Amino acid sequence: MPGKVAAIVARRRSNRPRHLLRQLRPAFLGRAIAATRPSSYVETQQFQPSSIVLSFFGQTDNNNGFRRFEVGRAPQSGLNNLWIHSLAQRRFCSLDSHESGGLIPPELLRNKTVLRSDSDIGKYADLVTRVTNFHCEDKGLMVLAGDVFDAPIRKDIVQRVVRWQLAKRQQGTHSTKTISDVSGTGRKAYPQKGTGRARHGSLRAPQFRHGATMHGPKPRSHAFKLQKKVRRLGLKIALSARTAEGKLIVFEDLEVPSHKTKNIVNYLAQLENTRKVLLVDGGPIDDKLKLATRNLQYVNVLPSIGLNVYSILLHDTLVMTRDAVSHIVERMHTPINR
Repeated sequence: MPGKVAAIVARRRSNRPRHLLRQLRPAFLGRAIAATRPSSYVETQQFQPSSIVLSFFGQTDNNNGFRRFEVGRAPQSGLNNLWIHSLAQRRFCSLDSHESGGLIPPELLRNKTVLRSDSDIGKYADLVTRVTNFHCEDKGLMVLAGDVFDAPIRKDIVQRVVRWQLAKRQQGTHSTKTISDVSGTGRKAYPQKGTGRARHGSLRAPQFRHGATMHGPKPRSHAFKLQKKVRRLGLKIALSARTAEGKLIVFEDLEVPSHKTKNIVNYLAQLENTRKVLLVDGGPIDDKLKLATRNLQYVNVLPSIGLNVYSILLHDTLVMTRDAVSHIVERMHTPINR
């Protein structure tokens, strides 16, 4: 497809405020460029998975440090596909038929260019994301349910859920001995009168060495109740936060060619600004993947049934398979009182 139809430029390592989208005119030949921070993204709810037939390509401009993503034009220089995916999975831009010069069918376009700012997060809009694998291959697109992956960010809800999780996992096996539990004789230490000393009835009393402990801890459960709807909302918020940050990557599957750890290390080396990764599969974890990741402290694997808020917060990058996303959405849509 000829011409630069839609492009997005993202400035890396910049703390400057996000620039406004340039005014689109036919003189720009349907070119839409926006300089954004990595935390901002572009709305994708106008696309349908059956309609997107274009691919993103990368181009580097070494003069000003910009990375450019274009639709319908092959790259002039190589660029890390994983970085393109992580940055551009929610950074799409669209033009109407007039501004694009008729290069793109009208059904693929919207009447106006939509560039969502950070204040637009949490509108429950369905999102379209790219699907890839460990080999950086294009595996199509997938729709992320807006009520699960684009919920408003509520730190207070996340804090309540994390407290509930940590309290529930606390062992509570601490125990101290009362006067009836301490080993020792029960006879009176010395007569009540005649010695001039204080009156004591037992050497197992708390004031004596090796005596009892008064009001000390006993085995108990630290768990407290939290409504199911609050727990479910916390998971939605955690998933939405990772999606808004561009730190949610969808894989076709988590199959690795062998159990060698270097396969996972080589893949993670291509991800930028990633310190800890959580791999989530829809079913039981493959044995090869377990062996490949068990020696890496910064990589953990979970089945979708075990995905929780605390685990998501401990990892800055979340990798989920198609099946895992489908299972999580089904889990979130299941009525609580079924």
